[in-house]
Amino acid sequence: MPLSTRLRKLLLLVHIASAGVWLGLDLVLGILVGTALLGDPTGAGAAAATMAAVATWPLVVVGGLTLATGVLLGLGTKYGLVRYWWVLVKLVVNVVLVTLVVLVLWPGVTAVGEAGRSALADGSAPTMPATLVFPPIVSSTALIVAMTLSVFKPWGRTRRAG
Repeated sequence: MPLSTRLRKLLLLVHIASAGVWLGLDLVLGILVGTALLGDPTGAGAAAATMAAVATWPLVVVGGLTLATGVLLGLGTKYGLVRYWWVLVKLVVNVVLVTLVVLVLWPGVTAVGEAGRSALADGSAPTMPATLVFPPIVSSTALIVAMTLSVFKPWGRTRRAG
C-alpha cells in the first residue's frame, strides 16, 4: 500500500531524527562510561548513577520508533522490507540492537546505576565492569553502518524480490 507523499516524508523525517537521537544517546553513554571508568570518585559515581537514565527506556523508545517508522516506510514504498538487501540488513540491525538493549544493556546499567548511587553516598568510586565500553562502540558503529546503507543502497535486490 503506497504512502502519500506527505506521510512518507513525515515518516522519513521521524525515522532519520530518531536514528540521530539513538546515535546521540549512544555517544552520551560512551562519555558516561568513560567518566565512570576514568573519573575521580565523585564524577565516576555520578556518571554511573546517570547511565541507567540514558541507556534504558530512552534507547528502547528511540530504537522502537526507528524500527516502527522503518517498517512503515518499507511497507509503503518501493523498497519493501525484504526486496533489497540494504533494507533487510538495516531491519536486522535494528531488531538486534533493540533486543540487546532490553536483554543485556538494561540489566547491566541498572546494576551500575545502583552501584554509582551507593558509591556517591559512601564517597567512594563505584566498581565498573570494563566491558561496558563495548555497547556504545558496537551500537554506534552499527547505527553508522545502517545510516551508510541508507545513503548508498548497495547490493541490489534479494532473491525474494525477483
